[in-house]
Amino acid sequence: MEKTMKNIFWLCAGLTVMCILFIGGFILIKGIPFFSHTNLIEFLFGQHWMPSGEIFGIYPMLVASFYATLGSITVGIIIGISTAIVITQILPTRLADMCSKTIDLLAGIPSIIYGFFGLMVIVPILEKHFGGKGGGLSLLAVIIILSFMILPTIIRMTEVSLRAVPNEFKEGAYALGATRLQYIFKVQLKAAKSGILAGIILAIGRALGETMAVMLVAGNTPLIPSSIIDPVRTITANIAMEMAYAAGVHQQALFATGLILFVIIISINICMQLLIKKLERR
Repeated sequence: MEKTMKNIFWLCAGLTVMCILFIGGFILIKGIPFFSHTNLIEFLFGQHWMPSGEIFGIYPMLVASFYATLGSITVGIIIGISTAIVITQILPTRLADMCSKTIDLLAGIPSIIYGFFGLMVIVPILEKHFGGKGGGLSLLAVIIILSFMILPTIIRMTEVSLRAVPNEFKEGAYALGATRLQYIFKVQLKAAKSGILAGIILAIGRALGETMAVMLVAGNTPLIPSSIIDPVRTITANIAMEMAYAAGVHQQALFATGLILFVIIISINICMQLLIKKLERR
């Protein structure tokens, strides 16, 4: 039985690697031919996306995706880690369990529901108080919705990591005269940093890859935003909007866009894994 289960685990691991290689290879094969039409520099830093004129520049969408991810991750880290600390260290056990279950429910809500909520609630509020070119459809709306969507991941991973810190750390800190806040911020968070960073990595991937919710609240204008209330178009939204009718060079450009996104996400994961290993050695 032990040998059988070991073989099954190896098979599952092999299938996972094969799926990743297949997806990456498919995108690579479909996207590479595009660069015979437009070179990489023009594609990355071109500021105009006009398929009818075979002009393809994804710089505005890269900027929009970067700002949306950065803004949502910043909000998610601040609120998410603070919430996890409250759940694990401050709330009574019963109330903490209720909060954890509620957060798990938030993680299971489909992204289209988040997008619909943003369109019906967040966008009108932003339009009323800020206006803007998109009438509430804006980069700010994207950041707010993505923040809601990544919070469960950050909170859950941080909570699990904080609970995994041995109780001896707490006893030792208190024995040396540390207060509760000193223990949390100088001992517990440092001891749980690898798990917290893993949660942040997952949240970054979720924010970068989100499509439907973003499409509903972004305004989908392929221009570089001059302010946070301007309408934008992210990389994923661009692919989802145009792939259904794209053909020829236009389709190749969308696959090339997906290839760039694939490389960005892999690069972020590699960098964060190296950072985690470096922190663990310390």
